[in-house]
Amino acid sequence: MKKVKKIDIHIHITPKKRIPRFMGDNEDILTVTQIRSIYDELGIELGVDLPCVTPEAQYYLKTNEESYELAQTFPETLDWFCNLDPRMGGNSTETDFSKFINYYKEMGAKGVGEIMSNMYFDDPRTLNLFKHCEACKMPVLFHIGGPVGDYGLIDDLGLPRLEKVLQMFPNLQFLGHSQKFWAEISSDVTEEGRYGFPTGKVTPGRVVELMRKYPNLCGDLSAGSGGNAVMRDPEFGYAFLEEFQDRLYFGTDICSVKNERPLSFWLDKACEDGNISQIAYEKICRENAYALLHRKL
Repeated sequence: MKKVKKIDIHIHITPKKRIPRFMGDNEDILTVTQIRSIYDELGIELGVDLPCVTPEAQYYLKTNEESYELAQTFPETLDWFCNLDPRMGGNSTETDFSKFINYYKEMGAKGVGEIMSNMYFDDPRTLNLFKHCEACKMPVLFHIGGPVGDYGLIDDLGLPRLEKVLQMFPNLQFLGHSQKFWAEISSDVTEEGRYGFPTGKVTPGRVVELMRKYPNLCGDLSAGSGGNAVMRDPEFGYAFLEEFQDRLYFGTDICSVKNERPLSFWLDKACEDGNISQIAYEKICRENAYALLHRKL
């Protein structure tokens, strides 16, 4: 087994210390120095920094320009996406998001996200944003949330609105993320279970069904939600990784020095023990992200 340096598809970095997040660990988002130390421990080469432009999701905002500047200053550690809120530019279904997207694309942004606006997945304003992302050939990384006291695009149990969007924009690459997305990897998930980290055996559910049906749906394996989806039932997880090896992306979504992200070591061991192939391991850990970021291996 050949171990490879990983690419983290999902990280939020702050240029300098700010007000704490007021949630869970009461820690601030990490600085580049902090994340570089953690990356060295986890065997990660590079992370994709995601701006925070949606007020529901943070206690302060981080602009696209700040993510750009971080990636310019620390190119050995960071690449970046731009981020747009569907309510920007006049809170209209007619906003020309292509102007924003192409501006940031020319600055080096490789995608759009993490979209965390607490709006319905198929809200006309959200659909307008997706239309422009597709036209500009920029992949979208989304967070699914609940309708009350939450952040993220809202969908119902069974992900019917996500399916509608996948049908509407077949040429737009979507990267799915969050508890409410990954909990639906198993068909026995309940409405209450969507808000946590389900345990036990997986009976293939809607995420599997949608990934089989729609080649434009990919998986962001970051955070406790993505890691839990494949690690909770190893036999299922190994098969899932093999089946969708071309559309899965390793990630961490580390938000605090206290976060534990065992997926990196779990993937190493899965390959070392022969439970997943070397080819699948390298694609998920590194090659898929390199292709998305238009980098040369």
